[in-house]
Amino acid sequence: MCAVRVDHHPVDHDGAVAQLRRSYAAVPAGAPVRLAKRTSNLFRPRSAPRAPGLDVTGLTGVLAVDPVARTADVQGMCTYEDLVDATLPHGLMPLVVPQLRTITLGGAVTGLGIESTSFRNGLPHESVIEMDVLTGAGEIVTARPEGEHADLFAAFPNSLGSLGYVTRLRIELQPLRRFVALRNVRFTRLEALADAIAEVSATRSWAGEAVDAMDGVMFSPGEAYLVLGAFTDDALPASDYTGQGIYYRSLRRRTHDALTTYDYLWRWDTDWFWCSAAFGVQHPVLRRVWPARWRRSDVYHRLVRWEHRHGVAARIDRLRGQPARERVVQDVEIPLERMAGFLRWFAGTVGMTPVWLCPLRLREPSGPGSARAWPLYPLRAGQNYVNVGFWGSVPIAAGAADGDVNRAIERMVSESGGHKSLYSDAYYDRESFDRLYGGATWRAVKDRYDPDHRLTGLYEKAVARA
Repeated sequence: MCAVRVDHHPVDHDGAVAQLRRSYAAVPAGAPVRLAKRTSNLFRPRSAPRAPGLDVTGLTGVLAVDPVARTADVQGMCTYEDLVDATLPHGLMPLVVPQLRTITLGGAVTGLGIESTSFRNGLPHESVIEMDVLTGAGEIVTARPEGEHADLFAAFPNSLGSLGYVTRLRIELQPLRRFVALRNVRFTRLEALADAIAEVSATRSWAGEAVDAMDGVMFSPGEAYLVLGAFTDDALPASDYTGQGIYYRSLRRRTHDALTTYDYLWRWDTDWFWCSAAFGVQHPVLRRVWPARWRRSDVYHRLVRWEHRHGVAARIDRLRGQPARERVVQDVEIPLERMAGFLRWFAGTVGMTPVWLCPLRLREPSGPGSARAWPLYPLRAGQNYVNVGFWGSVPIAAGAADGDVNRAIERMVSESGGHKSLYSDAYYDRESFDRLYGGATWRAVKDRYDPDHRLTGLYEKAVARA
């Protein structure tokens, strides 16, 4: 069976891997190992690098798409935006397409990802068939669900580069349709919302109609919306939220909607969910003059990083006598039966709105990565979860310290039987961290593939910000 090449220019993958290995060998012993990359979706401050980053400039492409086997071979630094551009002409898409364009395949596997198909397809790493990994020992190994390197395959998700860097992945693809028909279902009781999520997860339908994608938004405990999508080839009058329209606001105005599949996949990226409001981009006047090519999550993220470096807004707040603010940027997985209680606690304690809701269930036993234990992010098989995403800041109360709100969230997530992803601030002590994130398994795999511990440890990356 022959795979079909989809890259417009030949990719010298072997040469790119060789250059990566040379740049790794050039990093002095004891110096932090980092990727030299232009974009990042991390919200975790890090210490300044003391050595050049790893050269990954040649690892950004799609190597091949096999439309018969429904697989793609992709380099580790390829963005989902580029992958989707390559697979859509074949009528295919990844099983899960994380919501932001510049998330990379390697990043979604080593650092997790999620989207509206996760209630039936799980997380991105569950559709990986095999992957090539540059280990801490400087070797390239091919890890699969079974075989010699199955331990690395299982421990790689949520390892955040502490066990190695992926150079190539082979992933499953799924058929798609031209449009996505949407139903925006309003709920005034969170328990009713939870019941609806359970029903759709079990039957993949709602009110007699099929559901292929499901996520939602809570504006308050008394106003939440479940967005149910159905892929279709029927010609529909599609909305456009890349111009003056703002997607999340449409949920309150429309009970039915439609988007092209391409626009649906990136519906959240244009306004970074709702976070573009922090830059004034949702104001009609500024929106008209703000170039469309700048309405992207990576542009907003660069502005945030600039602010972190220079602290202009913080200085203005001090001059105005405003309290300092704590950044609260998190995604957490909460068991469905505990979702309503967690959301009420969050609304009363933290008070940030809106919040994103994305149902999740690990894959059933059918795909190559399904029904496996993922020890560094140990969700329970057969359990319905809801990813709750909230991104912003809150004023630091008198007598409180920066980090107190995030610590309270961590405690509530643990009490709820959930897990928190590690792309942003974390405050766990090491014992708690090891218990929650597979510390014993991580150490065993670390000792095998990075015996000299050249790569920064997981706790050091996630909590110590090394």
